[in-house]
Amino acid sequence: MRILIFNWRDITHPQAGGAEKFIHEIGKRLAKEHEVTLWCGKYKGCKGAEEIDGIKIIRNGSKFRVGVFDPTIYVLAGLDYLSKLRKKRFDVVIDSISGLPFFTPLFAKELKIAILHHLNRGIFFKEVSFPAALISYFGERAIPALYRNVRFITVSESSREELINLGISPSKIAIVYNGVDSSLFSKNYEKNDYPHVIYFGRLKRYKRLDLLIRSMKLVIKEVPDAKLTIAGSGDAEKELMTLISDLDLKDSVIFRGYVDEEEKAELLGSAWAFVSPSSKEGWGITVLEANACGTPAIAYDVPGLRDSIIDGKTGLLVESGDVRVLAEAIVKVLEDRELRKRLGENALRWAKRFSWDDSAMQFLKILEGVIASEY
Repeated sequence: MRILIFNWRDITHPQAGGAEKFIHEIGKRLAKEHEVTLWCGKYKGCKGAEEIDGIKIIRNGSKFRVGVFDPTIYVLAGLDYLSKLRKKRFDVVIDSISGLPFFTPLFAKELKIAILHHLNRGIFFKEVSFPAALISYFGERAIPALYRNVRFITVSESSREELINLGISPSKIAIVYNGVDSSLFSKNYEKNDYPHVIYFGRLKRYKRLDLLIRSMKLVIKEVPDAKLTIAGSGDAEKELMTLISDLDLKDSVIFRGYVDEEEKAELLGSAWAFVSPSSKEGWGITVLEANACGTPAIAYDVPGLRDSIIDGKTGLLVESGDVRVLAEAIVKVLEDRELRKRLGENALRWAKRFSWDDSAMQFLKILEGVIASEY
């Protein structure tokens, strides 16, 4: 099978997130038996083309940017397909929708599958300029009409409900869950000897790390030696650093910046609790990664995170946007050793249910089913 994937970034992109992780982990497994090509956007210092884990990567883009957003890649994707890629006679085209669709039904004749982790809705208005956000907003609204004959894959029940509410037929939606790197299970992690809270992921406004930082101001009143580590990078870093300074939290909140996979595992494994204050997620891969290291998660009760966290069993969910209740949940986990132990053990068992190998196999069955239905 010859598979062409359109996604706005690849796994090496500085702004890569859960969508890129999903594409790469599924893609590299499919590439063992099939030909997988990923078309994505450029970034500074990247190669125009290379092969990673068996995936043939083609990058294109322009110098035109709206913040971190390059809207031209969606035009260039169509042009590259019409001028070059269609000659390769792919069996299926996968349209990975992250904010703005690639509109593949308008130019690609092959069978198509769309991947959508979650609808962005108002998120883009927080992340990019108004014109770019408006394009994304109307692009999402065009999905039901343009993709009416396309099968969808999403990653959680919450996102499935969003697609249904958008106007996609339930019969055209399948869920393929995110997996966990098996290497995370291979160690017995030693917890820090101080109350350690961690966030790992991109530093974006919709992740609402400002609320987590504000909650730490309340946490240290109850647990003075508590520390928060924020690991990751993103365009919200400067304003978050300013907030830490304004709240006089420099001794309690530590920025680690980008960390590699080994450092990530050590940080997640040594922490007492993982916290995600995000306004929404497709699923929350980092929740499962923390769970795989025996670390329970605390989050707001929002789409995606209410799927990846079993409230009261693998972690705690609290009312969205409330700084005080988030702080109370963090204090509860930090102070109650038996609760923390029970949540951590449950979290580890929960994470072991999710395998990238299983996800790739399910993904492949959907591809084969779509192709078989046409013949």
